[in-house]
Amino acid sequence: MSIRSTTGHRPANPAMFALTSDALVNSLIINSTWSVAFAIYNLKHEADASARYGDMKMADILAEVRSAPWLSGSEFNSSPFPTLHSQTPVQQRQRPLNLVIVLEESLGATFVESFGGTPVTPRLEALKESGWWFENLYATGTRSVRGIEAVVSGYLPSPARSVVKLSLSQTEFFTLGELLKQKDYDTGFIYGGETHFDNMRSFFAGNGFDTIVGQQDYTAPSFTGSWGVSDEDLFAKVHEDIQKLHASGEPFFRLVFSSSNHTPFEYPDNRIEQYDEEKNTVNNAVKYADHALGQFIDTARNSVYWKDTVFLIVADHDARVWGDELVPIKNFQIPGLILGADIESRRIKTITSQVDLAPTLLSLMGITSEHPMVGRDLVRFPDQPGRAMMQFNDYYAWMDENYKVTVLRPDQKPLAGAYSRETGSTEYLEDVPEDMAVRKALAHALLPLELYRERAYGLPD
Repeated sequence: MSIRSTTGHRPANPAMFALTSDALVNSLIINSTWSVAFAIYNLKHEADASARYGDMKMADILAEVRSAPWLSGSEFNSSPFPTLHSQTPVQQRQRPLNLVIVLEESLGATFVESFGGTPVTPRLEALKESGWWFENLYATGTRSVRGIEAVVSGYLPSPARSVVKLSLSQTEFFTLGELLKQKDYDTGFIYGGETHFDNMRSFFAGNGFDTIVGQQDYTAPSFTGSWGVSDEDLFAKVHEDIQKLHASGEPFFRLVFSSSNHTPFEYPDNRIEQYDEEKNTVNNAVKYADHALGQFIDTARNSVYWKDTVFLIVADHDARVWGDELVPIKNFQIPGLILGADIESRRIKTITSQVDLAPTLLSLMGITSEHPMVGRDLVRFPDQPGRAMMQFNDYYAWMDENYKVTVLRPDQKPLAGAYSRETGSTEYLEDVPEDMAVRKALAHALLPLELYRERAYGLPD
């Protein structure tokens, strides 16, 4: 009971007690004995991550990361935050745009027909003609919290637990919510389930999100399953919320997280033509989630806020990350789409990581800012060679624009290989080539751990 602190089906975590955006108030609510036990539990997961792949001096780590073409011209001059730098949008706007990020649960490329997947996302496939469609986008991990830290914080993956769950990142850790709150945006997280799941409430409340909506905030939802209200109920709440915000004239940012595509795959009857004969399957749940998403975009397009808002639709990770591959790169590919406002149709063919999305969104919104994210602004640097970083269990994979792969392994020599999109497999080489990107991969794997431990991934006061 000391760690669970509940007999409910989800164990307790600080998010259960994050009732306000004030960290001090929230801390007073928590039982001190339980708090100490939870801190010790977290410490184990923080400490285990270090020195798995090899050592590198911090100066060398920073030099390697800062050498990326999209960062090489930036000035890094704030010692408490070694990756803090300025970003200026290509297009200056008289009034920066609003932002809505829709994080789709487990919607990997394996469910997108044009990527060779099961044809259960017809609405998303149709929408791709209306905005920036990412044809080569890769998740950083295999868990929702890994997707959250990448998309919302632009944070690199590491062998440690996600910062959404770790203790030192519950306050004063960079998020788009914190940045946009400083620019007088109304910031919020909207979910259909219990917001304390995966410690989300604590992380968001402590890092810039003013409003947090969960299952308890829905009045008479049309459908409720094991993981909360249906995606249709979720999007109805989102539409109602941002319609009011737009009418008030206040700029807004909303992070929306779907949940219908989650075991046991429960969704309302008579909404879709089922792909599988049996109702409660992953394919049918994905098709329902796609249906609900399409309805929401239809509603948004016919609303006054559409012309002033950028929408990002992206998966947190794939639902099917398994197989006999050392790192199943095929199952890290995810769909991504940016649309709304004056966003034109465009195909993004370069290899892209989830950590590139936030800098790109800020540029499209017309936001001038300082932030610690090391991802690529695809508006300003559309043609630079891309790369993807993927954490799979104890293995860290780095893939460059030419599909050359470097895999860091704990207490073993790195592996080099070549990934084939046609076969979805990686062929590893017996001899390590001289141009193998070991230092680059190692620097990017170690940097997030160093920044986390030093509490150096934030914004100046």
